[in-house]
Amino acid sequence: MNIQQVKLRYGIIGNSSKLNHALEIALQVAQTDLSVLITGESGTGKEIFSQVIHTNSSRKHNSYIAVNCGAIPQGTIDSELFGHEKGSFTGAHESRKGYFEVANNGTIFLDEVAELPLSTQVRLLRVLESGEYIRVGSSKPLKTDVRVIAATNVDFSKAIQKGDFREDLYYRLSTVPIHIPPLRERGEDIYLLFMKFATDFAEKYQMPSVRLTDAAKEALISYAWQGNVRQLKNVTEQISIIEEDRNIGIETLTKYLKGLQVTKLPVLYQSENQQDFSNEREILFKFLFDIKKDVDETKKAVNLILQQGGLSNMKSSVTPSYNLDSDSQEGTIIEKSYEMKDKQEIIYNKNHIEDTEEIIDVNLSLADMEKDFILKALNKHKGKRKLAAEDLGISERTLYRKIKEYDIDM
Repeated sequence: MNIQQVKLRYGIIGNSSKLNHALEIALQVAQTDLSVLITGESGTGKEIFSQVIHTNSSRKHNSYIAVNCGAIPQGTIDSELFGHEKGSFTGAHESRKGYFEVANNGTIFLDEVAELPLSTQVRLLRVLESGEYIRVGSSKPLKTDVRVIAATNVDFSKAIQKGDFREDLYYRLSTVPIHIPPLRERGEDIYLLFMKFATDFAEKYQMPSVRLTDAAKEALISYAWQGNVRQLKNVTEQISIIEEDRNIGIETLTKYLKGLQVTKLPVLYQSENQQDFSNEREILFKFLFDIKKDVDETKKAVNLILQQGGLSNMKSSVTPSYNLDSDSQEGTIIEKSYEMKDKQEIIYNKNHIEDTEEIIDVNLSLADMEKDFILKALNKHKGKRKLAAEDLGISERTLYRKIKEYDIDM
């Protein structure tokens, strides 16, 4: 089964390179019995990947059991996974097989595996290493041949540092890691998913399908989607049911997307952990603010010199060099040099200034500066658009649009 067949069978929508890469790994590892750890944010479809692995493996005709480790109470998780003997605890009126016994020769999918208590992690480690487990209330080891696929949206490095997850178990689970990209890294897939969901809901509720204006489409693609595909599906369903007008504009879309701002003003940079500007205009505005700051500092320096009696006539040309976004975590992004001629006619007569006229000529074109930024970033990274977009703090899609807009020859 190739990638396109997998997408058709499981309803996977999208053609982004990261999604295709994850599917390729899943198909390759499916033919083995290696343990797989699937990572990704909530709502990215981790369970679908586990099903892809199982149905393309030699175990596809045997049991497949999906277990949500975070939904089982800590006091009963061992019994659920490994079974128990009659009378082993209050309420154990008869012996019971656990999932590892029921799924023998099949596959177990452990979703939210990071939620397992430490005592259960020890038991799971033994199963992965030797295939042995012991029922609760028993001392007799039993054997099982189960392929384990685990998934989590937790950062394991932090969980291990805090002592919440065993490092040896992590390495046993992650024999083959698969990372599913978040929806915001699959920009070209977002609108495809929206249209698919809109069509499905139109058929389900027997109503015309909703459509997006160009502005709403751009907003949909640029939105962060913290809930990923699950959130996008929910939003599409809400719009399909609630809105009477089938033509959805950006004002209507804003009601369903928390935090989406419909404005032509730049958005302030609020988090040091946020690596992308939500709008490329921020770069230009920040640059202009830096220019104003430098002009003010230059004026102060000149006035200080005059007050100290160091000059009697002054005409200066200042050429500062700026390191745009030099305080950001990514370090130096763009260096922009410019010239400002501070033309002053100063008559200094002993201890006072008789007349001072100051003309500041700053001839700036936002379009020219933006084009210059893009050229510098592309040259810096030898034409690699992805790296250049990261340096500029904009999406690769926006960079591509700007290259076409300014007719930049690559």
